[in-house]
Amino acid sequence: MESYRKQVLVCGGAGCISSGCKEIQRSLISELQSRHLDNEIKIVETGCIGSCDLGPVIVVYPEGVFYERVKPQDVKAIVEEHLAKGQPVEHLLHKDNAGKTVAHYQDIPFFNKQVRIALRNVGAINPEVIEDYVARDGYAALKKVLTSYQPAEVVDIVKRSGLRGRGGAGFPTGLKWELTMKATGDAKYVVCNADEGDPGAFMDRSVLEGDPHAVIEAMAIAGYTIGSNQGYVYVRAEYPLAVQRLGHAIIKAREYGALGKNIFNTGFDFDMEIRVGAGAFVCGEETALIASIEGKRGEPSPKPPFPAVKGVWGKPTLINNVETYANIAPIILKGPEWFASIGTEKSKGTKVFAMAGKINNTGLVEVPMGTTLREIIFDLGGGIPHGKKFKSAQTGGPSGGCLTNEHLDLSMDYDSLVSVGAMMGSGGLIVMDEDTCMVDVARYFLDFTQDESCGKCTPCRIGTKRMLEILTRITEGKGVPSDLDDLETLAKHIKNTALCGLGQTAPNPVLSTMKYFRDEYEAHIFDKRCPAGVCKALLSYKVKPDLCRGCSICAKNCPASAITGEPKKAHVINSQKCVKCGACMQKCPFKAIALS
Repeated sequence: MESYRKQVLVCGGAGCISSGCKEIQRSLISELQSRHLDNEIKIVETGCIGSCDLGPVIVVYPEGVFYERVKPQDVKAIVEEHLAKGQPVEHLLHKDNAGKTVAHYQDIPFFNKQVRIALRNVGAINPEVIEDYVARDGYAALKKVLTSYQPAEVVDIVKRSGLRGRGGAGFPTGLKWELTMKATGDAKYVVCNADEGDPGAFMDRSVLEGDPHAVIEAMAIAGYTIGSNQGYVYVRAEYPLAVQRLGHAIIKAREYGALGKNIFNTGFDFDMEIRVGAGAFVCGEETALIASIEGKRGEPSPKPPFPAVKGVWGKPTLINNVETYANIAPIILKGPEWFASIGTEKSKGTKVFAMAGKINNTGLVEVPMGTTLREIIFDLGGGIPHGKKFKSAQTGGPSGGCLTNEHLDLSMDYDSLVSVGAMMGSGGLIVMDEDTCMVDVARYFLDFTQDESCGKCTPCRIGTKRMLEILTRITEGKGVPSDLDDLETLAKHIKNTALCGLGQTAPNPVLSTMKYFRDEYEAHIFDKRCPAGVCKALLSYKVKPDLCRGCSICAKNCPASAITGEPKKAHVINSQKCVKCGACMQKCPFKAIALS
């Protein structure tokens, strides 16, 4: 067995790959070989460590020293000073908000405030080496289930854990397993919904990239429990790294005996395949996903019957999302009481959030259910950049709603979010600051859902189109007072009559922004003004004569030649020629140009 003095974990998630981690890894290998240290130091390419804005990231063990924003030219110093001499490279270490150097990653609030269950292995192992997974109790839960439990006992464990589906609605996982187990059919199927389509969400992608065996093991456990021998992972083609690593893991699981015929010599057969989707958002809805797996157009179907009774090829089918499956093995090994002790009374365990937008620490975090929005944004997320004020956070993607300052101390759990007109969704969390126009945010999400509508039902196909037209008109300064009533009326009709969850929840961003930021809608309509200065059609730039020095910098940078004036005299902006790009205001060194 190989023994190494140190291990260097190189973040190999999609984010770090895009910022150059592969080059870092090659440089590390080259430097170690040139110093004959490659037999002492092990390089491990992991999945996403979580701190996406700090990449490329590497962590050196056993010290746990965390290096951020590493460049190829930094590698020589890391090898010479740290790996060879044991002295961390100071200027590459993390610095807290006060500018103090933090060497150990567990001393960084982004990491030390997390409780990682679904993400327990993500960023800690090489996802393409099955031995790394096995060394951290991988496939022990599957062996335990196959040798010690009857299917009904597994269902009871999952039910007692209180685990709810992490894909959006929060349906009790144990109950779903029980319904599928009791359904009759000559064949049954286990499906993993990895069609993660919410803007800003990358939780499921990161688990598949960083810990694919966790999903494989859980699906095999589910197969044994419900009486299925075949599983499918439905993942979008936009996740090539996830598809590649999952495919590799399936092959290795078969070689290990965790998939295929007679798993661990117990007589149980279970295998699985990947189904790659074309990236239709509506295929995240389970009946549309089923249709796509079958090779049909991805369109939703009325329910009932539910997939537990009639799913893939008309057979009983269990569908859970990636994060839900990622919790199964720890529940089996540590017990349902352990899992149920984390979180709130009705929302047990932890939740993974993908933080994006106007926040200092973008990335992936896992916290106990019930953690407040304030803790997530300001403790783990590091607050809002450039001293700006927090304005809103959108949860649940296009199907969710916005949270405001009054919700900062809200418990982030299923029921609390629903009570304020939002929803957990899959865990996307987009943070917005004071410079965000909430009318434009609503327009953006309606544009997304309208574009992604499959067009099967009239309320979604036409209703969202009409809502988008109204919102676009408002942001262009052409809104009229009746638009507010029309938006609310359309929203209520769509919610009540659309065929699937996509259509039924499409109006949520509009309704929530109108509820909490109605003054912004009114400013757009009545005052023809965008308070955030975002909607171009409503912007107007003017020169402050008392501040203008006549330096002509603004005129030189105006692409439309809309600014005129004599040297050392106040300049003038021709509003008819102005294209409202804002270049003049950005370039003026005397702050003499402002929005009017």
